Amino acid sequence: MKRSRQKYAVALGLVLAVCGSALAEEKTAQLGEVVVTATRDEVPIEQVGSSISVITAKEIEQQQKRTVADALRMVPGLDVKQSGAYGGSTSVFIRGAKPEHTLVLIDGIEMNDPTAIGAAYDFANLTTDNIERIEVLSGPQSTLYGSHAMGGVINIITKRGDGKLKAYFSVEGGSHYTAKEAAGISGGTSLLQYALNVSRLDSNGISAANSKNGNSENDPYQNTTVSAKLGITALNNLDFDVALRYSKSRADLDGFSSTPPYSFSDALGYYVKTDQLYLRPEGNLSLFNNFWDQKLGFSFNDSKRDYSDGYYYNGQSLKLDWQHLLHLHKTNDFTLGLERKDDYAQTDGMDEKHAATTSFYLQDQIKLFDSWFTTLGVRVDDHDRFGTEATYRFTTAYLVKQTGTKIRGSYGTGFRSPSLYELYAPPLASMWGNFLGGNASLKPEKSTGWDIGVEQTIPVMKTHLSATWFRNDFKNMIRYMTDPSWNSYYDNVDKAHSQGVELTVSLQPVDELAIKATYTYTETQDDTVGSTTYGKQWAYRPKNKLTFDANYSFLKKANINLGLVYVGTRYANSTNTQKMKDYLLVNLAGSYRSEERRVGKECRSRW
Repeated sequence: MKRSRQKYAVALGLVLAVCGSALAEEKTAQLGEVVVTATRDEVPIEQVGSSISVITAKEIEQQQKRTVADALRMVPGLDVKQSGAYGGSTSVFIRGAKPEHTLVLIDGIEMNDPTAIGAAYDFANLTTDNIERIEVLSGPQSTLYGSHAMGGVINIITKRGDGKLKAYFSVEGGSHYTAKEAAGISGGTSLLQYALNVSRLDSNGISAANSKNGNSENDPYQNTTVSAKLGITALNNLDFDVALRYSKSRADLDGFSSTPPYSFSDALGYYVKTDQLYLRPEGNLSLFNNFWDQKLGFSFNDSKRDYSDGYYYNGQSLKLDWQHLLHLHKTNDFTLGLERKDDYAQTDGMDEKHAATTSFYLQDQIKLFDSWFTTLGVRVDDHDRFGTEATYRFTTAYLVKQTGTKIRGSYGTGFRSPSLYELYAPPLASMWGNFLGGNASLKPEKSTGWDIGVEQTIPVMKTHLSATWFRNDFKNMIRYMTDPSWNSYYDNVDKAHSQGVELTVSLQPVDELAIKATYTYTETQDDTVGSTTYGKQWAYRPKNKLTFDANYSFLKKANINLGLVYVGTRYANSTNTQKMKDYLLVNLAGSYRSEERRVGKECRSRW
């Protein structure tokens, strides 16, 4: 991978930001009342017809979640699979979809790794440092977000500084020689806003290999993360932001047997080093008395993985996007977007490969009688290898304000282009057979999905109830195949579906106590006729999942949080021959905050 391209991309991004030195009027809506992922614009959550979950910075702090993966475990309809402890491969499944079917964003930057098998994002090294909120959008979202959003979108938004200068420093410690240090500053004026956070995490680790089988090696882990956001308001109708996140980590890994009993074992001296950089300058401009809002941004994603056995994976994504939002009438907002994305991937044995996609999308938001909210959208993606793919999406929400009832529904289509690795991976010979390499004839995966939901607000104890019924159908799914001669390859062979129900109840019996519980039933099935997995449940997808969270605040400065996650039985393979036991995860967190307002400094203590 040419480092010159990285330098060029960073320089170009900064130039674009400075040249656009301006953009959008500052919004007055509070983040707790609006979401941005569902329509790519700030919209009150009650007007959204899509199924969306929000995790706030306050909830992350109360639960003392240190990784995004841990925070996501509480989201209904979403499952997390983690191999080992810190640094182990970590994947998410939204409503049964594959990890590569979920698009992950941070401040508008696509984080999916171009060198991963399906270009999925690995959450192993993503901490919650400097995160303001996480929005999880379920169901096909390719109309607004293109490839990899056929199962859903996870959008991570970092903090923006404001007010007087604030600084903090924290030190935490725990078992297995685990320690974390973090420091940061933030602040802002009407002209300049800034936030900077630096953290370091070290742990002696927990091995994934069972010590009862003679595995005694620990798996140490180190992670350094820097997160920064800078905003400049040049004019009332013009501002720009620059968001940056850098992560450097090292994780010792265990070996894994590909034959029964499929167990981990010590692999002395085996480790992976990762180096990830995400950068986005963005400008916003509002014209004609807020009639026409424009957003111009450039995203840069640079991901590197180096293994101690000599294997390496270098990937980059560069994306230029230009969005136009026209407020045609108080009842109608029209969005037009243009995008160009270039992916690059290089691994040992594979020269640098490139794929380019040019896209445009249209969306119309209709608001009638202050009670009925509908969106209609269509998108066309032109891939330099696969040609043109069109997707569409429809959502609607109807509010019965007299009863506090909301009825919502959505229907849409999605697709995923094969990753560069699936297309061009080098051949490999091993003791288990020959991997024939990538398949340049692969076609995009496709999906359709719908959901119907109802929400009810009850004034008594601020109760909120929600129920959602969903279904997703997938075709042309890419599978790693093995023929009778033990030759392996990728091919479009799978059809499958997932369907289920998501239930949520939240209430606040008193001001100091908040309670939330969720239940998800997910049925997944392989529909590939003639396959040995036909009719089987997908691997790692539990049918039943429950979560419970209770948070109690007292003495104005103290907080106790109890979180429970129950995950039912599931299978570790697609033939359903290796069943995994159900488990219950219990989290208990407590904190006490002491504040000393002296020169804008803030002191914190936790237990």
